[in-house]
Amino acid sequence: MASNGYRNGNKGAIKPLSASSNVRSSSFKSRLPPSSNHSSGSAPRRTSSAGAGGDAVPGRVRVAVRLRPRNAEESIADADFADCVELQPELKRLKLRKNNWESETYEFDGVLTEFASQKRVYEVVAKPVVESVLDGYNGTVMAYGQTGTGKTFTLGKLGEEDTSARGIMVRSMEEILANVSPEMDSVSVSYLQLYMETIQDLLDPTNDNISIVEDPRTGDVSLPGATHVEIRDEQSFLEILKLGEAHRIAANTKLNTESSRSHAILMVHIKRSVLGEEVSIPSETDKSSHFVKPPKPLVRKSKLVLVDLAGSERVQKSGSEGHMLEEAKSINLSLSALGKCINALAENSAHVPIRDSKLTRLLRDSFGGTARTSLIVTIGPSPRHRGETASTILFGQRAMKVENMLKIKEEFDYKSLSRRLEIQLDKLIAENERQQKAFDDEVERINLEAQNRVSEAERNFTDALEKERLKCQMEYMESVKMLEEKMIENQRKHGWDGFRKDKCNGEGPGSSNAKDIAEVKKLLEKETHMRKEAEKEVIKLKSQLGQGTEAGAGVDAEILKLQIALEDEVLQKRKLEEEIVILRSQMLQLTFEADQMRRCLSRGGPGNAYTGLDSPMSQVSDNGHKTPVSSLFDQAVGVQKVLELLESEDANVRIHAVKVVANLAAEEANQERIVEAGGLTSLLMLLRSYEDEVVRRVAAGAIANLAMNEANQELIMLQGGISLLSITASDAEDPQTLRMVAGAIANLCGNDKLQATLRSEGGIKALLGMVRCGHPDVLSQVARGIANFAKCESRASTNGIRSGRSLLIDEGALPWIVQNANNDAAPIRRHIELALCHLAQHEVNAKDMINGGALWELVRITRDCSREDIRSLARRTLNSSLVFRAEMRRLRIEL
Repeated sequence: MASNGYRNGNKGAIKPLSASSNVRSSSFKSRLPPSSNHSSGSAPRRTSSAGAGGDAVPGRVRVAVRLRPRNAEESIADADFADCVELQPELKRLKLRKNNWESETYEFDGVLTEFASQKRVYEVVAKPVVESVLDGYNGTVMAYGQTGTGKTFTLGKLGEEDTSARGIMVRSMEEILANVSPEMDSVSVSYLQLYMETIQDLLDPTNDNISIVEDPRTGDVSLPGATHVEIRDEQSFLEILKLGEAHRIAANTKLNTESSRSHAILMVHIKRSVLGEEVSIPSETDKSSHFVKPPKPLVRKSKLVLVDLAGSERVQKSGSEGHMLEEAKSINLSLSALGKCINALAENSAHVPIRDSKLTRLLRDSFGGTARTSLIVTIGPSPRHRGETASTILFGQRAMKVENMLKIKEEFDYKSLSRRLEIQLDKLIAENERQQKAFDDEVERINLEAQNRVSEAERNFTDALEKERLKCQMEYMESVKMLEEKMIENQRKHGWDGFRKDKCNGEGPGSSNAKDIAEVKKLLEKETHMRKEAEKEVIKLKSQLGQGTEAGAGVDAEILKLQIALEDEVLQKRKLEEEIVILRSQMLQLTFEADQMRRCLSRGGPGNAYTGLDSPMSQVSDNGHKTPVSSLFDQAVGVQKVLELLESEDANVRIHAVKVVANLAAEEANQERIVEAGGLTSLLMLLRSYEDEVVRRVAAGAIANLAMNEANQELIMLQGGISLLSITASDAEDPQTLRMVAGAIANLCGNDKLQATLRSEGGIKALLGMVRCGHPDVLSQVARGIANFAKCESRASTNGIRSGRSLLIDEGALPWIVQNANNDAAPIRRHIELALCHLAQHEVNAKDMINGGALWELVRITRDCSREDIRSLARRTLNSSLVFRAEMRRLRIEL
């Protein structure tokens, strides 16, 4: 029983390349033809261009062949026979012997002998593909060959005991992890097997029937049900490979003791953040100077697919029976389907049977698609299996004729730009807050210092004045006391008796009192002098007080200057806050457009929040929670702030504010807050007072978004919104403005309560008047409004609420409806067909519709309409109307 030495790494293991070998290491990513003199041993240079290299067809599938050494059984059984193949690696040729005299020669992009190391196999086969994947292209590396020839060893060998035996899967992940940034890039893997035409998850065995999803627009194939695991290091990747190999189905056959019974597919998804090229813009004034536009952040998404195909086998050689026989049939059928697709692509056939097998559907991008593909075909040396070896070689030869168109998949990184703007905004806000805090602290310090100086001066002056006053009072009191004491003493010394005696003796008191009087005069003069000195001191202190007051006045002037500077700073702060609001709004606008673009791409085409037949809210999640844009807006700006900017004197600020309100109005969660804050009234005022076309267009769009809510519809009517929209429709000429206005009126037409008001205030006439534009988008909104109005009329007539002829017919809409019933634009035609069916449901309208030619259009709808529900509605309507049935009998029309 033959054993596969490649899988277990023991018997017949590949020997490492010896130092004396003359086989040169080469890469076929950019290889010249064999006749060129250029050396093939130079290391490949990484480039992001699809045309790298010297080949004429750089997108061609590259094929290398690898020979497995003889195993123990072949060494014994075929000891007397030569190998059925002869390799010429230096010429990249292989000779397949028919007999001892004849042989056939084949050329490949790489020829690997049984002595080629795993590292050389990786560099020749997989390294160019991995480098292309890192540059943003998709890539595929696939192993094909007879069972037991070493496919799993070449691709999936883990090499835990011997690192030199690592296969292509492990080495590819090593190079990817070495070239990506853990902070900016991400790498994730999925590991699957295709077993009996069912796709099973090797990382989650319970997920055993994964469906294939194809993008109808791009044709890309995806497996949304597969498990995706984020890879951070090589060890986690090895654990994933071990887990997948443990779940992969294998069996013991005569040709291989561990024969894979399924195709193993490892998908590596890489997302890398890169910067675009800088754009130089010439200056208008100076031709020699240029402005450099900063590079845009881009995201490149690429995918590396590593496919270990199950080996092809002949049942009589492998000895498969029972369930293993069914497995062999399934394997051979899928490989046969792959061969048919490659044959069709090689021959440029008009039909490629890509859907014959799930294997070919999964490899749709690898052959004839946009991926860079390398195929390694593995063969054995035994002459007993010459037929299988020849089939494998021919498979590789046909695959070399397949050409792919390589494309880089990159998109604008809105999240990175938004994150960068948010960081810049936070830095500006923080810097402004720091400057404002420093300014406030400085003003407070100066005020406090001035107050302390004034208080200290006042306190010193008061203390000095009080001390001097007390001193003067004390001296004055002491002087008076001394005088009183001296007078009392004199009176006591010179009593009355002595006075009389002296007088009788003829002597007066003049001689004794003269001295006293003179002394008293001296004391009085001294007291007067002291009083004058005190008065001078008081005057001096008053002058000092005046100087202190003047100093206080100077401090007050300084405080006044600081107050003026503070007011200027407050004004600048207010302007800065307004700029911050605008920056935040721009950031939210950008985030909103990014989310809108992703949703549009996921739906397969562009759209608006208020377009479509039923006008669903595309910005609100199914569970009613706010979108990230709305949540971010609440945290950053707020509805009230933006509504205040609607009245700004700056026209640019006003235009930007109304755009932000329009985007917010697209989210149902914001509409109630906008209306409560007076946003609807402000939008109607803009529509009434501004002649700027941009303002009117965006305001009409915001009103259209608000008009999707029934409660808002009644508010629009009560505030005269229908008349304003009608006036705008008659004045505007811009198709985009008319589309917005038509969308708003079309939403109002779907309200049963507004039918009469729409007609009385000119809404229907305005809607019909906009057909003058002729733009398909405007006509689509007009047709939607007519369909909504006709539906409400039909419902009211059925419920017995109204009677009489349709208001649309009274307003003269029927000729336009009949004329556009078979319009080339599908949205216009669908809305008109619905409007005709709703109008025909009311018997009163039948005669007018017959006279206007609408009957023939209804008959056409029953036969040619692409939608079954509209055809059925038209058929039921005609059969239920007596007038229509009589006219069809007269005209011999049968449904």
